[in-house]
Formats: sequence, structure tokens, C-alpha cells
Amino acid sequence: MSSDIIKDAGAKMATAVDHAREEFAAIRTGRANPAMFNHIMVDYYGAMTPLQQLATFQVPEARTVLIAPYDKSSVNEVEKAVRDSDLGVNPSSDGNIVRCVLPALTEDRRKEYIKLAKAKAEEGRIAVRSIRRSSNDVLKKQEKDKEITEDQLTRSEKELDQVTKKHVDQIDALLKAKESELLEV
Repeated sequence: MSSDIIKDAGAKMATAVDHAREEFAAIRTGRANPAMFNHIMVDYYGAMTPLQQLATFQVPEARTVLIAPYDKSSVNEVEKAVRDSDLGVNPSSDGNIVRCVLPALTEDRRKEYIKLAKAKAEEGRIAVRSIRRSSNDVLKKQEKDKEITEDQLTRSEKELDQVTKKHVDQIDALLKAKESELLEV
């Protein structure tokens, strides 16, 4: 019974780590990456649609992204959405594709992105700890209802703490990798 709770908590924590990984991928580094465009929404025939669903992405050079909309009539909307985003790029189009050349990151901008990465990592850690707290509450309730013994509760809490530490360490490793990527010139 308590092992199911720990497995469930581990699965939820893994989801939190995956979410943190996706958040880190969306943070711009010196290199072009299609994941940077994940959060951009385009006004496509009156409906706000994720850019990822409207176009394909190519990265021909380290700081260039080519966005090729499936519907050529939406090129102007895609260009406008990218321009209005927080990426700091000035896209240009030739009527078929949108070309985004990413400017080199300044030291101040790199520091801002590192702060953002640290905030995203903290959100991930908080999510993992929240899952641990709710699982601990369930375990304590089971012990109170005499479904498990006090020894089983103690063992389960230790096991849950180990699972939590493993997932927090994964988030910390992702943060460290992202920081080194951002500091790379």
C-alpha cells in the first residue's frame, strides 16, 4: 500500500522534472533552438494557436532559425507573433519563410537568463517538495487509521525522502547544465 504511494509520488516528481527540463529548453542561449518558440501563440484565423502547430523549424546556422509555416498566408501573423514575443529577435520574411537571426547575448542578458533559470529550477523543486508533502500526509493518515505500522511509516518516509532527493538533484543538474550553456560565449 505505502509502496504504491511512493511509486505514484516518484512518477509525479518525474513529471515535475520533465516540466523543468521543458522550461529550461525555452530559455534562450547563444545557440538557436526551436524549443525557444514553444510559448509563442499566433493569431491564426481568429484563434490563438501555438506556433509549433503552424510551422516547421530549421536551424541552418548556430544563431539562425528558419520558420516555414504550412499555410503561406499566415507568414505575416507568424512574423508579428515572433516580433512581439520576449525573444528579442527581429524576424524577416520573404513571403514563404520567416528568418530569425538571434543577436549575440550581452553579459547582462546572460545574467537575466541565469536568474530566470534559477527561478524555474526553484519552481521545480517546490513542485517536487509539494508532492512529497502530500504523499507524507497520506502515509501519516494510513498510520493513524492503523492501515500501516509506525515502523512502516518511518521506512516509507525515508524511502520517499530518497526519491525526493533524487528528483531535486536531477533539477539541480539541469540547472547547472543550463547555467554553463548560458555562460558559454
